[in-house]
Amino acid sequence: MKQSLQLKMGQQLTMTPQLQQAIRLLQLSSLDLQQEIQEALENNPLLELEAAEESFGDNSGEHSNDSSADSNDSHTTSASASNGDDAGVNDQLASGSDDSQLESSDAMAKDQLPDDLPTDSTWDDTYSAGSSSASSGGGSFGDDDEMSYQGETSESLQDYLLWQMRLSHFSEEDELIATAIIEAIDEAGYLTVPLEDILDSVSATIDTQAEDIGMEEVCMVLKRVQQFDPLGVAARSVAECLDLQLKALPADTPWVSQARLTVSEHMNLLASRDYRTLARKLKIQEGQLREVLRLIHGLHPRPGDTVIQQSAEYVIPDVTVVKKNGRWIVELNPESVPKLRVNEEYAAMSRHAKNPEDGQYIRHHTQEARWFIKSLESRNETLLKVSNCIVHRQQAFFEYGEEAMKPMVLNDVAEAVDMHESTISRVTTQKFMHTPRGVFELKYFFSSHVSTENGGECSSTAIRAFIKKLVSAENAKKPLSDSKIAELMAAQGIQVARRTIAKYRESLNIPASSQRKSLL
Repeated sequence: MKQSLQLKMGQQLTMTPQLQQAIRLLQLSSLDLQQEIQEALENNPLLELEAAEESFGDNSGEHSNDSSADSNDSHTTSASASNGDDAGVNDQLASGSDDSQLESSDAMAKDQLPDDLPTDSTWDDTYSAGSSSASSGGGSFGDDDEMSYQGETSESLQDYLLWQMRLSHFSEEDELIATAIIEAIDEAGYLTVPLEDILDSVSATIDTQAEDIGMEEVCMVLKRVQQFDPLGVAARSVAECLDLQLKALPADTPWVSQARLTVSEHMNLLASRDYRTLARKLKIQEGQLREVLRLIHGLHPRPGDTVIQQSAEYVIPDVTVVKKNGRWIVELNPESVPKLRVNEEYAAMSRHAKNPEDGQYIRHHTQEARWFIKSLESRNETLLKVSNCIVHRQQAFFEYGEEAMKPMVLNDVAEAVDMHESTISRVTTQKFMHTPRGVFELKYFFSSHVSTENGGECSSTAIRAFIKKLVSAENAKKPLSDSKIAELMAAQGIQVARRTIAKYRESLNIPASSQRKSLL
């Protein structure tokens, strides 16, 4: 085969580092973006926050208006603060500079100190004051300063039970059994390991006394653990958990005997909500059964949840929607993305650097800082443009609620803002919008459509809202079936199959009509 050269022309998209950075920032959530910004501030000495510099400038302006004596002190402190700032940057520049550059930087910093120091101060005092001033509160706390929050120590259910065990005066062998039982309890408070396995594990731990430990002793220790707080802990089933709580009630509690009989022998009837058969088994009337059910509903089928406190998860909205002069306006949340800028004072050092390596180091980080700021601006512009398009298309939702939601897919927004569909997917993932109706992820506003009787379209989100509204208003004694819900929606011109109703109902975590039936 003969080799030859050929000339071809074509178009190809090259993923430059700047484009890769912009795409990566675009798909980050607000929390991840704040972490990314913090890392950039720590790694790039040419990047800084605008707010920090403005507040520092305001403080220096206030000091300049004081009396002459105070002005002299504040001038000393301000000069020392500049010394501290320059020293901090010089430390960062030291990675690409030699000793001569450090000496020149130190000399420049010394020139900024006042020639005349107060008579009651020394060099060390002035330098220390400048360091604490430059730190902007990052050093020691004053008398009036609040200590910063250092985190919360949470106690697990096992820790709580082990604490009670140490106060119960168990023998050494019983304490080993109780510890094995407690370690086998899940977060809901149920014992997840058979007693036989617990006996085997304890016997393997104390081989010399294995013959003295039997199943009776394990059962006895289990009963003692089941008396711990919260009531119902270490149960092996829901029926046993509820029975333990009922057993702890006073003996003269009304209907407690019928309630214990229900959870111990007729749990299947209670789960299937077969109240007629259950009343016949208990030999009571419907009104009396209602009191029994009210007593059972007051129990805790997951006792562990009463001890373990779930930490609240907060969402920082990226954009805010408000109504001004009859129009819905989209605004970026300034708290989600802080304002950054390039430190021009340090960037100008590249023109006066005596060492070429120092100048290259400053120019490189200056360019990186500008690329990072430009990528953030591009992210904000894209997010604002997409959010405006969503609000414009879903104005009915903001006016009337979920039932007025219109069907919309990613391609609709992509064509409106002249962007690729993958870009719309990135910018709407893990991005949140704060509205008068609550905080929603941008993905929430996208949904498929269902044809209506008059030839229109209805959003699947609106159908879910209709289902939720119908179920919330139904008679608890005669809940609506999926077929009945389909008929009611067909009466409003929305043709939805029964299977579709069932699918949307399950997505809303709404049980079937047989499980929604209640006497209460």
